[in-house]
Amino acid sequence: MSKLVISAIGPASSVQDGGRHGAQRYGLTPSGAMDRLALAAANVLAGNPAFAAAIEIGPFGAAFTARDGAVRVALTGAPRNAGIAERAVASDTSMTLMDGEVLTLGFARGGSFSYLAIEGGIPGEPMFGSLAVNARAGLGSPYPRALEAGDELQTAGASGAAERRIDLPPVPDGPIRVVMGPQDDEFGDATDLFLDSEWKISATSDRMGYRLEGPEIKDLHGHNIVSDGTVNGSIQVPGNGQPIVLMPDRGTTGGYPKIATVITADLGRFAQIQAGRGFRFKAVSMAEAQAEARNYAALLRSLPDRLRAIESFDLNLEALSDANVAGSAVSAIDTATWQIPSPADALTPD
Repeated sequence: MSKLVISAIGPASSVQDGGRHGAQRYGLTPSGAMDRLALAAANVLAGNPAFAAAIEIGPFGAAFTARDGAVRVALTGAPRNAGIAERAVASDTSMTLMDGEVLTLGFARGGSFSYLAIEGGIPGEPMFGSLAVNARAGLGSPYPRALEAGDELQTAGASGAAERRIDLPPVPDGPIRVVMGPQDDEFGDATDLFLDSEWKISATSDRMGYRLEGPEIKDLHGHNIVSDGTVNGSIQVPGNGQPIVLMPDRGTTGGYPKIATVITADLGRFAQIQAGRGFRFKAVSMAEAQAEARNYAALLRSLPDRLRAIESFDLNLEALSDANVAGSAVSAIDTATWQIPSPADALTPD
């Protein structure tokens, strides 16, 4: 087997898959990828099942080195500069690292999380059918914690398959859609304030919850209720009036009233919002949320049909620099090389 060695990596990076399901009745959090579409796209590019375990990379940079043979990977999610052996590589593509080559990733731009899937998947010991890491609970495999420099992931050797790209639809830029409730009646007119205000995600947010910064949302009867169940996207309002959107490492129950819930189709887009960037919420009906969930499921099923061959070509940079590809050369400080003579000038004898 080959290895993928983590040469450098920032915080908020871990092994994640589609999450562990069926155990919330025991208080076991589901965990799993923050952006399920990006995870699935990376795995499909690498030839894996859509929700197989991959590396979820947080906003900071990272570097990965192939050892003991070639390793084939695929990169999706938040845009960032990426390169192998000083050649740039694109996101939403697969690529092969030859033995000793390093894939270097820069800071995320316009998003928060990227996904690096490895051909053949990541071996580990599943718990309730999942390798997903929850560092607070010490769950996950092969490392039940955030990834660190020096960690090694055993991998299958690269298959030599042709590299591919995946065509994904553009990410919508509208408000994050929510279904109001289940305790929105606790907030009276504050529900209008919630929907009409601009919000920002606090830098103190994590995989358990995104803390929002904005106006104070007051509960009419206090901010404590009998604990009840939560789901990914539940928006709790604690005593300070600053909502918290629950994310995959959330608790399975909570004792704060929930003003709204982010719809399934927008959860990944919401997870990618960078700290400090303004956004708004929009209330939609249950029927609209269900229709969008069906569309989202159809998009996930369509991913294999969105694969395309990479049409690569090599540039001869020396020949390109010698070629006059821009037409006649001019000098910015010599007007004679670029000013067009007037008709009168043309009739003037030398």
